[in-house]
Amino acid sequence: MSDIFREVEEDVRKERLEKLWKAYGDYVIGLLALIISGIAGYQLWLRYEDSQRANASSAFVAAERITNAAQAASAFAALSKTAPGGYGTLSRLAEANALAVSGKVSDAVARYKDIAAGDSGPIGATARIRAAWLVADTASRADLVTLLEPLSAPTSAWRQMAREVLAYSDYKAGKVKDAADAFDALASDPDSPDALKSRARAFAAFLHGGGAADYGTVPPPAAAPAPGTPPGPIPPGATP
Repeated sequence: MSDIFREVEEDVRKERLEKLWKAYGDYVIGLLALIISGIAGYQLWLRYEDSQRANASSAFVAAERITNAAQAASAFAALSKTAPGGYGTLSRLAEANALAVSGKVSDAVARYKDIAAGDSGPIGATARIRAAWLVADTASRADLVTLLEPLSAPTSAWRQMAREVLAYSDYKAGKVKDAADAFDALASDPDSPDALKSRARAFAAFLHGGGAADYGTVPPPAAAPAPGTPPGPIPPGATP
């Protein structure tokens, strides 16, 4: 008897499955097709992205090899408009670097500030520091403080670099003691990078040694005598 009941149950189950398939089979097939096409499309997209990154990498390396700064800036500017993701941002940073080298300081500073405004990571911080150094000789300390404020927090990994720019600004403004104290503090700060410590130590020694004193200017050389002018008298004791 149990075999009969089992057979009846199997027949009922088959009948239910047939009804379900007739009602929803097309939907199941369509869903499977969508899943398969989605996976295939995703794989194609990954390959496309890999190809774009490889092309951007090659173009970036080629632009880096350009020795003319103005031409390099143009190459990086063009690449920044087409390169994907990080390569686009790196290209903008490299463009600003090339503009600075080519003498277009105001354009370079504008690019750096634009990058810094749109990137809160290492690239934006690098751009902010470079912009500050480019204007450190001419900008007021207040302007530099505003520019470097995002990097000056106690937890910022860039705070020592920001302080270095401000210390140099004090030196340029004639605040020698403030500058010397700031460089001393940077040199003894355990969180300062080694290269920055070396620079700060050297600058502090320069200031403590009187290097910032104004000793006047070197007089210009005497004008050369005009052709045909007879020589002047020979000083006593000089060899003619």
